[in-house]
Amino acid sequence: NMAEGGRVIRYGVGYNNIDIDALAERNLTAAYVPDYCTDEVSDHTAALALALLRKLPAFDRSVRSGDWDTQGVAKSMPPFSETVVGFLGFGRIARAVATRLSSFGMKIVAHDPFLKGDGGPNVELVSEKDLLACADVLSLNAPATEETLHFLNADRLAQMKPTAIVVNTARGDLIDEHALAEALEKGTIAGAGLDVFEEEPLSPTSPLRSAPNLLLSPHAAWFSNAAVARLQGLVADEISRALKGEPARQPIPGTPQPQLADQA
Repeated sequence: NMAEGGRVIRYGVGYNNIDIDALAERNLTAAYVPDYCTDEVSDHTAALALALLRKLPAFDRSVRSGDWDTQGVAKSMPPFSETVVGFLGFGRIARAVATRLSSFGMKIVAHDPFLKGDGGPNVELVSEKDLLACADVLSLNAPATEETLHFLNADRLAQMKPTAIVVNTARGDLIDEHALAEALEKGTIAGAGLDVFEEEPLSPTSPLRSAPNLLLSPHAAWFSNAAVARLQGLVADEISRALKGEPARQPIPGTPQPQLADQA
């Protein structure tokens, strides 16, 4: 029921819940805020990876249960200098995570078929097959699309190292959660850190709830006090721009945008 020429403003990053074709048909413009929580999500992603690499959840459980067996709990724990971090998708957040983890001496590889140019200094671009085979940490940083739905399925999990871990702070649809839970149960992979899920809140019957070596957070990677204020301010700015007839600061890709008011 929106009037032609109106604007939809997404209060956040993801826009897979917006019908882009319908916007274009009605000549509705659209904006989103993809950059309000880049640092927070990057920090959270790196924190999940670091905690799992150093087996902190497992060590915590071990001490609480009365065990004191470092090698028995850790099993395999290479130093960070011998750790390969692989990224599926290498956009803004992935690059920020790579900067954080490379400071620990980790090697960075990435697979992104839509990347223009190279990945930047000290980043090796690899095929999907090589990404899965070499990553000690696989960070999923791709959007939710028909092509990426359940990207990490049973077949791809089987191509990974049994010592590898998976981190997902992007979109829950990227992972076949039943396949991941089974892989964790069988030891096909060593661990996972998830902040996003196919169904949120996480279903009481989800197999992830009982899967071992799994670190979970409630879609909280975006959060900090500063990020909330930043999001509110940027959305208010987008509203102001819309009322003035100005183009969006961050238009949603694929949507029409108006001319400047003084050029109309």
